[in-house]
Amino acid sequence: MFSKTRVTETRSQQSTATSAPETSAPATPAPAPERPTESAPAASRMRNTPSVLSSDLKVSGNISTDGDIQIEGNVEGDIRAHQLVIGESATIKGEIVGDDVVVNGRVIGRVRGLKVRLTATARVEGDIIHKTIAIESGAHFEGSVQRQEDPLANGGTKKLAAPTAS
Repeated sequence: MFSKTRVTETRSQQSTATSAPETSAPATPAPAPERPTESAPAASRMRNTPSVLSSDLKVSGNISTDGDIQIEGNVEGDIRAHQLVIGESATIKGEIVGDDVVVNGRVIGRVRGLKVRLTATARVEGDIIHKTIAIESGAHFEGSVQRQEDPLANGGTKKLAAPTAS
């Protein structure tokens, strides 16, 4: 961007002027080009940053988002998200639906997802409808498993009933 002659000219002008104009002149134009480039990554970071429901939070009602969500607290209601992570301390009583579902905690209800993963600490009581599934050794699962090409479609899942609490 700068040639050697321009740097030399700037230095010779600096000797006759104070150093403050040179310091402020290059600093002022620099942020202007960066702002547009920062806004695009900031928007993509917002998309990738999950919303987090902490372990001390208790929700009664449905939760729906197009983004990602991580739940560490208790939810009584249905949850729908792009990527859904159920933390080890979380308890969900309701249906969970997502493109990518990772269960580390307890779920009482139906799980529907393109990719479903039950980790070793998972406790699921209900049916799982999936396109792909992974169940780690140590996971506790009571229910049925059904593979579907489109598990997110509502029409094909009505025949499976959610477990009844005893």
